[in-house]
Amino acid sequence: MAAVNGSSDLSSEMEVDAFRRLFPLRYHEYHLLKSVRPDARKLGSARDTTLALGAVASADGSALAKIGSTTMLAAIKMEVMTPTVECPDEGSIAIEFHMPPICSPLVRPGRPAEAAEVISKQLSDTIFSSGMIDLKELCLVGGKAAWMAYLDIYCLDADGALFDAALLSAVAAFSHLNIPVVSLNDDGRIVIVSEDNVRGKLEKEPVNKEKRKLKLNSPLFSLTCILHKNYILADPTAEEESIMETVVTVVLDSSYQLVSLYKPGGPVLAHTSVIQDCVALARRRVKELQNVLNEAISDMEVD
Repeated sequence: MAAVNGSSDLSSEMEVDAFRRLFPLRYHEYHLLKSVRPDARKLGSARDTTLALGAVASADGSALAKIGSTTMLAAIKMEVMTPTVECPDEGSIAIEFHMPPICSPLVRPGRPAEAAEVISKQLSDTIFSSGMIDLKELCLVGGKAAWMAYLDIYCLDADGALFDAALLSAVAAFSHLNIPVVSLNDDGRIVIVSEDNVRGKLEKEPVNKEKRKLKLNSPLFSLTCILHKNYILADPTAEEESIMETVVTVVLDSSYQLVSLYKPGGPVLAHTSVIQDCVALARRRVKELQNVLNEAISDMEVD
């Protein structure tokens, strides 16, 4: 009897899986009628989120962020540059988002993913326009030397809400960043001081006497939502994004103020009430992400 029941359960699972593959939209709409999603989440709930700081030992700042299965690795490398004539007392930041073939079967070797360029620009626009980082903090010697921060974010698993996870990893990496000690050499040039020289006695007085943290004015957090008919789904998976095409991404700062709203088309009109609902969900999500970031920073300090 048990064998019969086991066979029946297996048959039912195969039928459900076949239905999901053949009619994905109908499968998801069946769950939406019950206000639940296939992974058992409520419509407005995000997936479990984790952060680990210092994931790359050779980087000046790094973080590994996971939202559900979506995984991002962010690493920052600092280099000394000559500031521009227009902004002699400011440093600079270069942001690059990478999607290697390992992250998704949709990404082909040798072909850059279209989403990578879009997310790179979206990240740059969001971080620079928000004022989260004061570029004057990256100045070493006015008009002569400043820091260039190279931020590279690698998508290791692309299972939806890529921008949210990328932004979280970027903010975490900047929170972990230790700006190196630098000194003037005999030619009057700025050079990065090695750890051994920091512990010993320097021939020249260092420009900054110890490693320091970069001050973040107001960390940024985001929430991507899917709009489908009268439903709003927070933190969508890749499957949900592929079959319900209207996406809205809300970016807030740590004071819950709206920084940006991104809606790249889609068949569903985003009325004012819908946008307000998305912002309300994002504010709730900011509280969760702030706690995740604070816990990661605390764990790093303990270690």
